[in-house]
Amino acid sequence: MTINRAELKERAKDLIARARPKVLPVGLGYIILGLVMYLLSSRLLGINYTETLSQLYTQYLENGNVEYALAVALKMAPPFYAVVLSWLTDFLVYVVGAGFILFLLNTIRRSGASFGNLLDAFPLFFKLLILSLLSSVFIFLWSLLLIFPGIIAAYRYRQALYILLDHPEKSPLQCIRESKELMKDHKWELFVLDLSFIGWSILAGLPYVGYIIQIWTVPYISLSYALYYEKLSGGNIYAADSGDELPPPPIDY
Repeated sequence: MTINRAELKERAKDLIARARPKVLPVGLGYIILGLVMYLLSSRLLGINYTETLSQLYTQYLENGNVEYALAVALKMAPPFYAVVLSWLTDFLVYVVGAGFILFLLNTIRRSGASFGNLLDAFPLFFKLLILSLLSSVFIFLWSLLLIFPGIIAAYRYRQALYILLDHPEKSPLQCIRESKELMKDHKWELFVLDLSFIGWSILAGLPYVGYIIQIWTVPYISLSYALYYEKLSGGNIYAADSGDELPPPPIDY
């Protein structure tokens, strides 16, 4: 089965335009939560950082006093509790992101999408944690062979999160195995889909204006990937058109 990426993108745009609740405001809520968590994480990691210590570190290093420079660097390092809290805030963004995926899947299926979906993945907190750790370990181990096997492994496990969200009764390891089966003969296809978003990703990474562009790119790209999973797993990407929840498409005169 070959998946038409142009069809997925057009369907994503169609759902963004017509789905209720609107995809863009929910995506904006996700972006804002992620930004707040990122700022908090950065603040925690920089808790001991000062300009004076930074200048002192540079001065010692330039003068060849490596021992003193190391002592200053250790003084600037955040305390252990700050590192743990920073990691926790980063993972909370991942969990909220999983909730956003639930919202997108519900939008595709016309099955109760709502702003509250952003918090619906929290009951799976520990399963998501285990899934994230297992995937990272497996990808790292494959990467030890060379970079290329690591990239292949990353694509092999790309659907594991969707499977877990779709079937929360399954174990993280089972989701990884099923993702491996699901991605057989589709890794290159997904890679090409990734490449097709490079232009948007570059624009979204621009200073300042990139945050505005992300209001479109985050929902659009995320919805395209959710549609890819839906198609790959045998679902109907046009299920939301049944019933009266979506307004009719515009007439093309």
